[in-house]
Amino acid sequence: SAAITGLMIGIILETGNLALLGAQRLSFPALIETNTFNVLGVSITNKKIMIVVVSLLLMAALHQFVMRTKWGMAMRATAYDFAVVPLMGIPLNTVAALTFALGSALAAAAGILFGVAYPVLDPYMGVLIGWKAFVAAILGGRGSILGAALAGFLLGFIEIFVATIFPSTLRDLIAYSIILLILTFRPHGLFGEAHTARLRL
Repeated sequence: SAAITGLMIGIILETGNLALLGAQRLSFPALIETNTFNVLGVSITNKKIMIVVVSLLLMAALHQFVMRTKWGMAMRATAYDFAVVPLMGIPLNTVAALTFALGSALAAAAGILFGVAYPVLDPYMGVLIGWKAFVAAILGGRGSILGAALAGFLLGFIEIFVATIFPSTLRDLIAYSIILLILTFRPHGLFGEAHTARLRL
């Protein structure tokens, strides 16, 4: 399946990076100067503000592409029922390649933004981020870009809230337990809809 293929490609890239560059950590070049602002007693850097703004712009651009363009409609149709799509004249392989290309471009942008905020690089720095993105996509709902964006922010808020009350070692345990509880009552995500197929004989 596409999910297994993506996972295998990620493992190949990570291990290839490890073989070529080694396990030592590298420093990410300082692309912009860091300035700190104090907003209502909370310190925030210009880099963090830039990350939020760029992320929202990328999400908005992706939403417009998926909802307003012909190829975006083809991607949504493929996600809904890939077995029927070829019968409608949609090139399934082209849509799959375009989807992987868009996902890879967004992942590259996320990696650059993460490197700007936390300028220490190692071969497996993307593993935890990838899993959190996967959880946010599930929590947001199947096929909902807005849901994935809001779920990502919700996951971050939950982690910060938990870390202020409990030891940091319990942050992920408690945060993901809360996410699991939410999915128990909303198995299709916050903005997802149930997808059922009817078979006629």
